[in-house]
Amino acid sequence: MDKLNALAMFVATAETGSFSRGAERLGKTPSALTKAVAHLEAELGARLFERTTRSLALTEAGQIYLEAARQSLETLRTAGQEIELLESELRGELRLAAPPSFAAAFLQQACASFLEAHPRISLRVDLDETFLDLSEGGYDLGLRDGPIDLPGLVARPLAPNQIVLCASPAYLARQPAPQGPEDFERHAWLVFQHPSLNQNFWWMERDGARQRIDQPRPRLASDNYDFLLAHLLAGLGLQFCPQWSVAPLLGEGRLVRLLGDYHFDPGPFGPSIHVLYPGHRRNTRKVRAFLEHLRASLQRQGLCHRL
Repeated sequence: MDKLNALAMFVATAETGSFSRGAERLGKTPSALTKAVAHLEAELGARLFERTTRSLALTEAGQIYLEAARQSLETLRTAGQEIELLESELRGELRLAAPPSFAAAFLQQACASFLEAHPRISLRVDLDETFLDLSEGGYDLGLRDGPIDLPGLVARPLAPNQIVLCASPAYLARQPAPQGPEDFERHAWLVFQHPSLNQNFWWMERDGARQRIDQPRPRLASDNYDFLLAHLLAGLGLQFCPQWSVAPLLGEGRLVRLLGDYHFDPGPFGPSIHVLYPGHRRNTRKVRAFLEHLRASLQRQGLCHRL
């Protein structure tokens, strides 16, 4: 007979003073409790109860054994809770790939708080402008804007990739804000240059009317977004920016959004940031926990799609 079950049935019988009431507490039959107590008595070579037709009372040996049985069951229950907690903790390494521009915008804050919440987890975060092969590199997941039709990967939208036109207060103190595309030629421009982007024109839309705008000659052009953002904050011109990258700066007043009634086409980068992961890693606890944490972090900034 299972010793732990036998101890539990003995304790229930002793505490209720009856095989029938003890059985009712445990959801078992009185005969099961009678057999369990008889098994313990045979093992101990001592009677645990004095039985009469009307009463059931612990013997001296039974009183000693009851205290020991209670302590044993409580110790095992506590140990089980500790083991359950231990097993519920996330552990091991989580590997992530993302573009460098995501780091300062939202990823480093989310990673820091995730590590603090899960002390047995370690992160490997590789930041690269090119999209790394997740399966070959052993990555658990990747973040990207742009094409997502990649074999063997599951893609889910994470955050909107809305484009906003921005300037710093220092720049606007020297130059009046543009009232429309017709004013663009009068301004200095900071332009992100990428092989996927058209370098000759932009698409804009307002009130359902789509308009093609010739791209002005940039005062500063670069293929590094963070480099351009630093010059935008320094007041050197206007720049089109993904909202996820400048939301805190807009909230702090370090940047000002311009022409808010226009929609600016994100082009080949697409309307969303996506999370991608190899299909076989989709349901791992580490991946689910990190995505939930990242989504919560973005929600606090008002930037998130439902995963």
